[in-house]
Amino acid sequence: MPNAIKICGLTTAPTLDAAIEARADYVGFNFHPPSPRYLSLTEAATLAARAEGRIIRVGLFVDTASATIAETIAAARLDILQLHGSESPDTVGQLKAHFGLPVWKAIPVASRDDIVRAAAYDAADLILFDAKTPKGTLPGGMGLAFDWSLLQGWKGQAWGLAGGLTPSNVAEAVRQTGTPLVDTSSGVETSPGVKDAGLIREFCAAVRA
Repeated sequence: MPNAIKICGLTTAPTLDAAIEARADYVGFNFHPPSPRYLSLTEAATLAARAEGRIIRVGLFVDTASATIAETIAAARLDILQLHGSESPDTVGQLKAHFGLPVWKAIPVASRDDIVRAAAYDAADLILFDAKTPKGTLPGGMGLAFDWSLLQGWKGQAWGLAGGLTPSNVAEAVRQTGTPLVDTSSGVETSPGVKDAGLIREFCAAVRA
């Protein structure tokens, strides 16, 4: 079965089109204001309309109030919620029930204990294992990777791999981990928040190969 591909943190129409044309499965819109990939509701609505019927739209949130999530879902026509903060297992279940949308939970990984902790999030539709970032920095999108061998023996629900994935290492990441889904953001950028259509194409081609 082919690996699913998510290109996260898209901010422009040309790079959105590049992800669609390269046959990515998901695009991520970032709603965490400190991020260089942050989208306003107006910007998100424009991209969401362009993506309509062409690709699945995932909204990234970090410890966001339910009312703000509701407003964002309406504007960006989101298909999936991705929680990238310190949200509890109970919060995941509550948001899933309240909005009726699939919920992905990102788990920051630095040790085996972090993998074990992910099992508590059984309400999530997908666990996204990402690299733990230094305290006080962004929760993701910093180009950091973790030791992929920590994932050996994971027996939980559906999952995906993020953290430092690039066109040059994603094939090896898939080989080592067997991940069903790969997620990249900074790995297809020329500078923070600036996606490159060529790198998006290279990344997708590397996964498909």
